[in-house]
Amino acid sequence: MRLKSSKVNEFRLWGLLLTMGGMLLMIIGLAGIVFDWGQAGRIIAVICMLIGAVGMLGSMGIYFAAGMMSTSAQVIECPECGKPTKMIGKTDRCMFCKTILTFDPKYAPDANDQASEAPKHQS
Repeated sequence: MRLKSSKVNEFRLWGLLLTMGGMLLMIIGLAGIVFDWGQAGRIIAVICMLIGAVGMLGSMGIYFAAGMMSTSAQVIECPECGKPTKMIGKTDRCMFCKTILTFDPKYAPDANDQASEAPKHQS
C-alpha cells in the first residue's frame, strides 16, 4: 500500500522532515566555525547554511500548501471511527483510523481487500 495516512498528514510529514533536515545541516555547518577548522570550515559552514536555509524555505512552502489544501478540503465523518476527517481528492484515508475513504464507488475497496489489509496478530 502506497499511502498509509491521510494526504494532509503526508504533506505535514514532509514539511517536518525538511525542517529537521535543514536545521541539522545548519548545525553541522556551524561545527566548522565552532571547532575552528580554518578556511575549509568556513566554506563548509556557508554551504551547509545555504542548503539548510533552502530546506527550511521548502518546508515553509510545503506547510503553506498543506494549509491551503486543508482549508478547502471536505470534512466528512469517518464510517469506521465516527470522527470528522478532512478528505482531499477522490480517495483519501481517515486521519485517525486510516480507513480508506472515497466518494466514487469505483475506487471503493472490496471487503476482501480490507480484510487482507488488516494487521495480523501473532500468537
